[in-house]
Amino acid sequence: MANRFCSILLSQLKLISISIFLFVSQAVTAIEDNKTGSIAEDNPVIEPIIYRKEVNESRIDSENFEATLFAGVLSIEDFGSSGITGARFAFHVSELFFFEASAGQSKAGETSYERLSGSAKLLTDEQRNLSYYDVSIGYNVLPGEAFLTKNMAFNTAFYLVAGMGSTRFANDERKTINYGFGYRFLATDWMAVHADVRDHVFDMELLGEVKTTHNVEMSFGLSVFF
Repeated sequence: MANRFCSILLSQLKLISISIFLFVSQAVTAIEDNKTGSIAEDNPVIEPIIYRKEVNESRIDSENFEATLFAGVLSIEDFGSSGITGARFAFHVSELFFFEASAGQSKAGETSYERLSGSAKLLTDEQRNLSYYDVSIGYNVLPGEAFLTKNMAFNTAFYLVAGMGSTRFANDERKTINYGFGYRFLATDWMAVHADVRDHVFDMELLGEVKTTHNVEMSFGLSVFF
């Protein structure tokens, strides 16, 4: 009887040991599966291939001062069109605003009255010399880029200007208002090309009555930043 009881007890202990071993094995397997799953999430089997395009940023000098030499044509009301030369000096306050000082000189031609009369001269040769200076404020309306080729771009700007100054003509100083627009093309990081159209408005009384004249200037300029 005692031997039978001992054999039954040993059998039960063996079953309990096997059950405990199986439970521990399943628990260890589950832990290992969880670790493997987290590693798989952190390191996906297929990694995307990302192609990064190299971009060369334009290197424009940070100097705010600009000096310009220009030449063009000035249409002096009643005196025809003549060549004009001059210089401008600008201070760029920000990317949008700048202040500018300008000076130019030209020489007036003959009026239609002088050409028709044959000999009557309203002005001497010295009095036909015209010179002006003014101070203006400018605003870059459309700063942008111009693409000459698919891979080559240049900084540009379309701007408006307006200001006041003085014009010396016919041996008299005349208060002048000027306004106009221009286009700036940055050829390098320190040099730019300009195309400008400006109207110089002042009063004149050479033909017997005082009238306001509009004298349109069209010019091209070359500038440097420093």
